[in-house]
Amino acid sequence: MAKDKKETGRKLVAQNKKARHDYHILTTYECGMVLTGTEVKSLRQGRASLVDGFVQIDGGEAWLHNVHVPEYSQGTWTNHSARRKRKLLMHRAEIDKLESKAQESGHTIVPLALYFKDGRAKVEIALAKGKKEYDKRQTLREKQDLRESNRAIAAARRRQRASAARG
Repeated sequence: MAKDKKETGRKLVAQNKKARHDYHILTTYECGMVLTGTEVKSLRQGRASLVDGFVQIDGGEAWLHNVHVPEYSQGTWTNHSARRKRKLLMHRAEIDKLESKAQESGHTIVPLALYFKDGRAKVEIALAKGKKEYDKRQTLREKQDLRESNRAIAAARRRQRASAARG
């Protein structure tokens, strides 16, 4: 008797937070990946790093470079190399559109997240434009201002509740 143990939903394996800090995200795409068995097992253990990753279009195919998927601990001689390039599964029209946009000055394609969706390994990639140093500082300043205003609002609400409870 076979067990019906299908995965549903999205299980995040790795996320590239630095990409959102260093780039303006223009458009995002969800892609499948061509993986070996030991890579899938290693990803299911929740081990991967997207920090230095990038996507390159070569010969009409999209390739994911420099994504670190560590070797599977119980793997044998069939184990994969940790930083090999992996083919992305995308529609031809999407690849052509990405290739034409990525050739513009300052544009690149970066991976944002690596996850399992309904049991299949997926990667979210984005067409991005590099931020200047002052843009990064401006983004940090906006986040800090938002955090401070939220703290002030929360403190005012606490004082209001305390005075209503007393009076």
